[in-house]
Amino acid sequence: MTSLLAQAETATDAVEALLEASRSTEVCGTEPSWVCERLLDWTGSEGLASASVWLVDKPLTVLIILILAVIARRILRRSIDHLVDRISSDKKSDEKTQAARTAEEGRAWDPERLAAKMALLRERTERAGQRAKTLGTLFKSIATTIVWAVAVMMLLGEFDVNLGPLIAGAGIIGVAVGFGAQSLVRDLLTGVFMLIEDQYGVGDVVDLGDAVGTIESVGLRTTRLRDISGTVWHVPNGAISRVGNMSQLWARVPLDIDVAYDTDLDFAMSVIKEVADEVWHEQGESTTVLEEPTVAGVQAFGADAVTIRIMVKTEASEQWATARLLRKRIKDAFDVAGIEIPFPQRTVWVRNGEPGETAPAAAAAFVRPVTPASSEAGGTESDSDGGDADL
Repeated sequence: MTSLLAQAETATDAVEALLEASRSTEVCGTEPSWVCERLLDWTGSEGLASASVWLVDKPLTVLIILILAVIARRILRRSIDHLVDRISSDKKSDEKTQAARTAEEGRAWDPERLAAKMALLRERTERAGQRAKTLGTLFKSIATTIVWAVAVMMLLGEFDVNLGPLIAGAGIIGVAVGFGAQSLVRDLLTGVFMLIEDQYGVGDVVDLGDAVGTIESVGLRTTRLRDISGTVWHVPNGAISRVGNMSQLWARVPLDIDVAYDTDLDFAMSVIKEVADEVWHEQGESTTVLEEPTVAGVQAFGADAVTIRIMVKTEASEQWATARLLRKRIKDAFDVAGIEIPFPQRTVWVRNGEPGETAPAAAAAFVRPVTPASSEAGGTESDSDGGDADL
């Protein structure tokens, strides 16, 4: 009998627990909050417990979501600011190193010219810093948009808004845009990294593969440059697989000079070195040589000449003017020193016959020029290969 009473009491307690849970679910929802359950237990008032969901529970959840969104936004913005500061500090460190080297090399320069070079270095550093700040602003805007979009979706979920169709629609649109604008996305991402790394800027002479010229503008999607013939090229950043910048920090001129095989090579190299040293000590406005030129020696044996190479280190973007000046002065110096710059020579056959002549007559119509030496020897014809014929 006692066991039956105990079982009945247990069954009664279980039924009461089920009824209480059903009541709590009906009043406070399938996921009842602590506040609603406590009010329902303490007061037994379903209206007060139900009102607490909208007066206490929902506002508290909204407040927590907003606080977390603000904290996440602040953390992301601080991280982006730290990244921008790091990029700027790296550029400033590079500027100090380059400025120290320029000051060391420019002791003999004109003060105005040295000041112009230092100003150019500062301008490049400021350009890199401005780019980093611009990208930092862009990244912070994107991060803020993402954080608040997630917060809004969480808030809508708290108010029992069905987000399934919204998320599905956004996914479909994202897939469509991804397939249709994947080249645009690639261009933008490539442009962002180019700006962060400061691979090139306005005024730099670059080789982008299909186009070589001077940069006129740099954007997130395209780069515009003008080649030597004046053609303007618009190159999508995503299509740039490599970048050759010929205007950063310094450049080098590998200059190959041809001399005849019977030339005294040591004498020729001394003449070339003397000319290059003159250009180095002059430090022209657009022909600045940074280091003592180096004669590398004999570079190659050609069909008509021996090639001597000289290496000259110049300021950025001044390698072409320096090479042109060196070629002119080396030619003048060779003329004074009697050093011959060889050129190919050929024997020319002149045909005097008329169309329609027979083969023997046509063959006899060819006149073969002879050198003065062969004429003095009795009109003996020159060798058929004409390698030394004087035209």
